[in-house]
Amino acid sequence: MGLDSGQLAALQAVVDEGSFEAAARALHITPSAVSQRIKALEQAAGQVLVRRTRPCQPTEAGRPLVRLASQLALLEREALDAARGPLDGQQARTRIAVVVNADSLATWFLRALAQLPNDLAYCFDLQQDDQDHTADLLRDGSVMAAVTAQRVAVQGCRVHRLGAMRYLAMASPELHRTHFAATDTTSALATAPMLQLDRKDKLQHRFVNKLTRRRLDPPIHYVPAVSAFIEAVRLGLGWGMVPERTAREDMAAGRLVEIAPGRHLDTPLYWQSWRLESTALATLTSAVQAAAATALR
Repeated sequence: MGLDSGQLAALQAVVDEGSFEAAARALHITPSAVSQRIKALEQAAGQVLVRRTRPCQPTEAGRPLVRLASQLALLEREALDAARGPLDGQQARTRIAVVVNADSLATWFLRALAQLPNDLAYCFDLQQDDQDHTADLLRDGSVMAAVTAQRVAVQGCRVHRLGAMRYLAMASPELHRTHFAATDTTSALATAPMLQLDRKDKLQHRFVNKLTRRRLDPPIHYVPAVSAFIEAVRLGLGWGMVPERTAREDMAAGRLVEIAPGRHLDTPLYWQSWRLESTALATLTSAVQAAAATALR
C-alpha cells in the first residue's frame, strides 16, 4: 500500500509548526483531522512517528518520512508552477529550509539570497547551528540544504566545497596587556578568559590545541550571537576567534590585537543539498557558490 500524500503533509506540518494545533492552522483543517492523519500514517508504518512533546519532534522512524514529505512538496510545487505558467505573481511561494552556521549567516550567506532574481517565488526558512552539526538537520529532513563542515555527503545529498573561513585569535588591547604581554602564550591561554558562542562552538579549543598541543581549561563566557560575541571581544570580556575580515578591520582601527600573530585557524565549509532535480535548489546552489567565492578562501 502506498503512502498517502495528505498524511505525509500532516506529518511535515506537525514537525515544521511544532504542534498539532499549529499544523491544523497551516493546513486549514481541524486538529482532529491532523491527529487522524498522523495516526493512520503511524498505523501504516507500524511505528510511532511523532513525539508529542513541545515542540513536536519526529522519531527516528519518522525522520525519513518527514524528509520524503518535504521533497514531495517541493517537487509538487515546482511541477504545478511549470504546468500553470506565470500567474501574475499569484503563485504560492516555495518554502526552502536551510541551516547555516552562525558566522556565515552573519557575514556572507545573506548576500547569496540577495543575488537571487526578484521574480522567484521563494520563501526562506533559515535556521542556525554550529557548522559541525548543521548536517544533522539534513539527515532528519528538517532542511533541504546546509552550510556545513562535513565534506562527506549525507545520504541522498549533493556536496560542493565552498572554501574556508579563516579565523584570527583576537583580544582587546587591555586584555592583551593584562594576560598575554608579560607571559608566554601557553600560560596566558590557560588563565585568560575565553569566549564561546555556545557549548557546540569548539573553534577556540581547536586553536588552543593547534597552538599548544595541550588541553587547557580556561574560564569561559558564553555569548550566543555573533555580533554580541565580537563586541564582547572588543570590550575585553575575553578572547575569541573572529572571522578574518572583521578581525583585520578592528586591528586597523586599534580595537583588537592578535594574541598569536601569524597564526590562524581555517574552517573548510561545504554546501550540501538534496539530490533532487529542483529548480529552486539548483538556483540557490549557484547563488551560494558565487557568494562564497568572494568571501571564503
